[in-house]
Amino acid sequence: MQFLTFFLFTAFVAAYASWSLRKDRLDTKDGYFLGGRSLTGIVIAGSMLLTNISTEHLVGLNGSAYKNGAIIIAWEVTSALALIAAAIYFVPRYLKMGLTTIPEFLEKRFDGMTRTTIALLLIISFVTTLLPIVLYTGALNIESLFEISTLLKVTQQQGMWITVLVVGIIGSVYAIFGGLKMVAYTDTVNGVGLLIAGLSVPLIALWDIGGGNLWEGLSSVYENAPEKFNVVSDEPGIGPGSREAILPFEVLFSGLIINQLYFWTMHQSIIQRALGAVNLKEAQKGLLYTGILKILIPLVIILPGIIGFYYFGDSLYDAQDTVYPMLIKKILPLWMTGFFVAVVMGAILSTFNSALNSAATIFSLGIYKRYINTGAGERKLVRIGKSVSAILAVFAIGVAPFVANAPSGLYQLLQQLNGIFFIPIASVILAGFFFPRISATGAKAGLLFGLLFYITMNFILEVDMHFVHIWGVEFILNILIMHLVSLWKPNNNPFKITDVGAVNLQPWRFAKVVSIALVAITILIYILL
Repeated sequence: MQFLTFFLFTAFVAAYASWSLRKDRLDTKDGYFLGGRSLTGIVIAGSMLLTNISTEHLVGLNGSAYKNGAIIIAWEVTSALALIAAAIYFVPRYLKMGLTTIPEFLEKRFDGMTRTTIALLLIISFVTTLLPIVLYTGALNIESLFEISTLLKVTQQQGMWITVLVVGIIGSVYAIFGGLKMVAYTDTVNGVGLLIAGLSVPLIALWDIGGGNLWEGLSSVYENAPEKFNVVSDEPGIGPGSREAILPFEVLFSGLIINQLYFWTMHQSIIQRALGAVNLKEAQKGLLYTGILKILIPLVIILPGIIGFYYFGDSLYDAQDTVYPMLIKKILPLWMTGFFVAVVMGAILSTFNSALNSAATIFSLGIYKRYINTGAGERKLVRIGKSVSAILAVFAIGVAPFVANAPSGLYQLLQQLNGIFFIPIASVILAGFFFPRISATGAKAGLLFGLLFYITMNFILEVDMHFVHIWGVEFILNILIMHLVSLWKPNNNPFKITDVGAVNLQPWRFAKVVSIALVAITILIYILL
């Protein structure tokens, strides 16, 4: 029954996406890399959510919530604020310029070398951090639920390798042969499945705990450990103990906001959905719908972890990333676990194939056409994109099993590694928009300084400061370095955004109203909890 429900849902998603794309042209640049600039608000929101929410959230954040409580909710609810910035400021400008990739903006604003450097860093970040952790956490979840190693009569480590290999191959097929639109359509269906299956976990658990009464169940979980529901951490951000802290409250006002701005307004695998919008109105709808979903998603990726503490106590503190799979196994009926694993598989595939598609887009348009074959036609670029996706998938599959045993949990590890790339790149892009005096030389100097500063402070010197605070210090120093170098090598290339006529730029009339509502809800969450 498990395998039947798993197969039926997975087959339905593949069939639906294939049927939806039956008339699309996937051999053109816009058709393959941007879904033919035809994505609507619902599809953008579903794809953004699934690209963001994968097993590193389901497993990692729930594991962290089990051990540390709801303080890690900040990663989710502050995303809504960044999505507002994307909808109101950044995406209108991206669409006006007709961008396919974010590095294209850096070439327009600075120079080709800045674009190429950022492009290479983005590809490296996909292969060394995001893709392996997504594959590993997905394999961990599937192994725990289906017991692949027992079924195949192999060791658990061998079972993990096999699962990583299978998931990686399936994800590669989606990305390589379907392009962005295939990814986006499968994401939308899987997004609905994730919300249904993800919400069913806490609801069934609370129903079980409360003896048929959800409110009684929630009350019991709260009374068991009221401190777990507190969203304001009293952990030190600076000084002794700060390196082991999960998320001190004050980091929300330093590096966290820079990280969120980068991820939701500049990260290629996320913002590429909005770049593929049919017009600005649908892009803004998609971004703000995603903001609404991010406010609700803690019910799926944080509350189950706290419920796990009710069931398991502190017995799994040394294995927090096993809490969510064990909770699913404990409370879901057998037939439903197959559907749940299908949804988990969809979440894995979404993030995995989105990153592959984005990396292929960046390489084909930003590196191959620029330096290797300047006369390459659109079909050639698509073929190169497919080849790059395949090569990167092989690398990610090879690295994935080696990310186990992260001491602070897999999600915390992912964020620390992301900081190597996210903050320096964010500094350069934000400087490009807001500081017209910064030159291309200044941008490259700030980028190099940021990379070296974070690696030195966090991984070599291991200073007594939370890594998100280091992001904040790094950002300020990056901007300062860029300004100082630009005094020596001034900017002699004034930049002005011009409308290339790619899409209709009429904004969504409810964009500001929804934005204000999201800000109010975010503030209320922190006041009430």
